[in-house]
Amino acid sequence: MKNSLLMRIDTPYTLNFLIYLQNIYLNQKQREEQFKFPYLTEMIRFYDDFEMKFKELWEDISIKLSEDDGNSIDLKIFNDEKNLFYEKLFIPNSDSLKTYNEIFTGFKVWWSSYAGSFSVERAIDNPSHNIYMELTNSLKINGREPKRQLNISLIYDKCLFSNTELYSYFAVLSMIDIYSNHKELVLKLQSCIS
Repeated sequence: MKNSLLMRIDTPYTLNFLIYLQNIYLNQKQREEQFKFPYLTEMIRFYDDFEMKFKELWEDISIKLSEDDGNSIDLKIFNDEKNLFYEKLFIPNSDSLKTYNEIFTGFKVWWSSYAGSFSVERAIDNPSHNIYMELTNSLKINGREPKRQLNISLIYDKCLFSNTELYSYFAVLSMIDIYSNHKELVLKLQSCIS
């Protein structure tokens, strides 16, 4: 059996922006030694049920990304539906809209730069190659032939308010997942491939 696994790793704007917002929210509730990137000094007015609304938004976006092999839906949601994040997670008023727009722009500038998505992708080059090789070997040993490309959305930090569900030929992994136990991760990714 020849190696027929195609695996694509991308760094979606939408899910990484949600992680960015998650971390801002968490920083308002944690001690300094637990702070995550990014840290803002301003108190942001999020909805009281932020965690539940975050989970719903995360799951909706994950499903849409899982159904889009070309990743065009990610930029469409991020650019064309940018207020979706504001409407779901922020208490609306003129101050919070201004703050949200600053957060959105700050994320977009960072994520579009070499310090953002490019650096995240490069940081996992070697470990992702090792995972690919282990997954390919495991599929061969088990006589499993992938039917299509495995798409992985990479996020820069753990998602704490929703499970990073696995879908058919789609997974969301954090950098921490990539650097953790490869054997466990390979088993997890195998379950995406039917």
